[in-house]
Amino acid sequence: MEIRLAGVIKESIVDGPGIRYVIFTQGCPHHCVGCHNPQTHDFNGGYLTNIQNLINLIDEALEDPLIQGITLSGGEPFMQPLPLMEIVKAVKAKGKDVVAYSGFTFEEIVKAGDDKLKLLELCDYLIDGKFDINKKSLVLQFRGSSNQRIIDVKNSLDSGEVVEVSF
Repeated sequence: MEIRLAGVIKESIVDGPGIRYVIFTQGCPHHCVGCHNPQTHDFNGGYLTNIQNLINLIDEALEDPLIQGITLSGGEPFMQPLPLMEIVKAVKAKGKDVVAYSGFTFEEIVKAGDDKLKLLELCDYLIDGKFDINKKSLVLQFRGSSNQRIIDVKNSLDSGEVVEVSF
């Protein structure tokens, strides 16, 4: 199985709590004005890679005990749920956490009820919502605009209500 990527960052401190391995998927339907990663919008851009090769690279990076987990960013990760599910399962087996960014809201992903929801169920945290340039803020933790939320996925799914958290 392959996944289309824009790239990866092996160590990031701005894409979730702690030091993180970040996967930037390629392709995004949202096209938010002022997007931080507009080069990731084209669904034919970036490059294809074999998910097992990527899992091997991630496994190697996760040997560093300082890496807290991975972050799925993009583009729009929820446009490629099947390959990301395989990657996330491998990461979770190592005891690491998973943060996902999405222009879709939590409610939209849950309502979709398809593979997007299955991917969400594997994540620990979701930072949701389209970037809104009119609500842009440089002081928000791990978010670009005030409409975006940091959501505890498991507690939200269990309670049926969005449970926001801060790190």
